[in-house]
Amino acid sequence: MILLMLISCDMQTEQSQKPPSPGENPSQPNQETSDITQQFKTGNVIFIHPDGSGASMWGAMRLLKVGPDGETNWDKMDHMGLYRSHQVNSTNSSSHAGATVHAFGVKVPYNTYGIHPDRPIKSLSGKDYSIMVEAQKAGMAVAIVNSGHICEPGTGVFVANSAQRKNTDTISEQIINSGVDIILSGGEELLLPEGVTGYFGVSGKRKDGKNLIEQAKKNGYTIVYNRKELKALHVTTKKVFGIFAASHTFNDIPEEALAKQGLPMFNSEAPTIAEMTKKALDILTFQRKQFLLVVEEEASDNFSNANNAIGALTALDRADDAIGEAMNFIKSNPNTLLITAADSDAGGMQVFNVRDPEAFNKPLSRTQENGAPNDGLEGTGSLPFVAKPDKSGQELRFGICWASDSDLAGAIIAKTHGLNAELLPNNVDNTDIYRLMYITLFGIELPNK
Repeated sequence: MILLMLISCDMQTEQSQKPPSPGENPSQPNQETSDITQQFKTGNVIFIHPDGSGASMWGAMRLLKVGPDGETNWDKMDHMGLYRSHQVNSTNSSSHAGATVHAFGVKVPYNTYGIHPDRPIKSLSGKDYSIMVEAQKAGMAVAIVNSGHICEPGTGVFVANSAQRKNTDTISEQIINSGVDIILSGGEELLLPEGVTGYFGVSGKRKDGKNLIEQAKKNGYTIVYNRKELKALHVTTKKVFGIFAASHTFNDIPEEALAKQGLPMFNSEAPTIAEMTKKALDILTFQRKQFLLVVEEEASDNFSNANNAIGALTALDRADDAIGEAMNFIKSNPNTLLITAADSDAGGMQVFNVRDPEAFNKPLSRTQENGAPNDGLEGTGSLPFVAKPDKSGQELRFGICWASDSDLAGAIIAKTHGLNAELLPNNVDNTDIYRLMYITLFGIELPNK
């Protein structure tokens, strides 16, 4: 159970003597949530989902970014708990089932994208829709940000659903018509009809003939296509749709394939997940409304599934920068909760040491003795990684080995920072992410069913 926290009488008196500030929810508990036990402090919620990031991946990223004795933004967050990712029919979670649990607060079958095949999913609050839709209906601002394409479930499930994840025509149309205030992602090819070439020079894939970019304009969205246009966007813009790539904003293939094809890991003109997060926060702040912002760094998962170690670690570094932007926001907006959690340990990344100085300038072996594949700085059979200096100035060497190319149930850590952060339990069920968001948005604790 998430720890119950009583609001003191003097705080209740103080709040009753002044109007609510931006981000506070003045509404009373909903009649549909009648088993409420206490009122809680309310405010904004930022949920950052670094997809596929297990504990070992965070440790490896720390080595590269700040060294073994340094602290990443993630390290500096207030509270942490060990996350349990199981679903109703699986010890592991898929990305779409994991996102559905976060959005609805109930466990679901492995192949679920926001809906059961024959009926809606009833959320933990008793609604037939997600926490983001419930926030919208309560008058809050909402935003989704993803480094992957628009239909990636980490954000998409919060406002769309389909019996099959592959039904991108249906999912993307629901997102465009969802009324979300800010949508930032890739995926232009999923928004255009077959035969229509878009901004990025790629033909559309839609089989229904619909042009959803034109539909987005009719829905009142201002469209931006790159980092420069996003940065130039004024914070007074009410509805924003950023389309930053034909598909993902990254190229999720092995290191060797990237080198052979001359492709970068990340598209240079696309904003980073941190830049997208900051701009979303700037615009949401100007609206002076309570808000829910859901952010996903998809590349940390996809590169891990491709067993591309430097790609995965670079992506997680970018996710850590987004966490830093959210933490900076909380400094001046303390009525905000930041939550971060993955729903799987993609690839099962592990760190192994390279201690012999004679091995520092030699390619790593291709596999461990048990056959597990190894990765160096530039892929299989390349030099070891070099960590940033430790406290004594040493630059330690290491390699990466992989357990799989799938999403595993390894050691996943949830963390919180800011408002209500102390309510995160030490043992975090995946449904607790929803419950903690709900407490902070609506001021009420739902039963842990």
